Amino acid sequence: MKYEVTVTSVGEAAFELLKDTGCLIIFDKCPLTELEEISLMHTPGEIKSPIAVGDKVTMGKHEYIITAIGDEAPKTLSELGHCTFKFTGHSEVELPGQIELKGENKPEITVGDKITIE
Repeated sequence: MKYEVTVTSVGEAAFELLKDTGCLIIFDKCPLTELEEISLMHTPGEIKSPIAVGDKVTMGKHEYIITAIGDEAPKTLSELGHCTFKFTGHSEVELPGQIELKGENKPEITVGDKITIE
């Protein structure tokens, strides 16, 4: 297991953002209260080994494969528990803090669900 956290809250507009943009934002320490409305908040986690293309991400009951990682994503995930997951499966990210994922369904996550990377 490279990374594991538990969801502590789901912002009111987090899944609306996912539906509209294909992006899901996560934080353990959110710098702005306004961002919490569009984010999943989670317990602090530690990256135990480098995250790489091909790793499996599990969110609740759904599994995805990482297809691209932005240059800043490992740093922000380590420091703030933050990244933006995008569910298009592209081989390149649009933003440096993004992690691209491919999989069958968009996640349905509730408080208490785990997010893992392995």
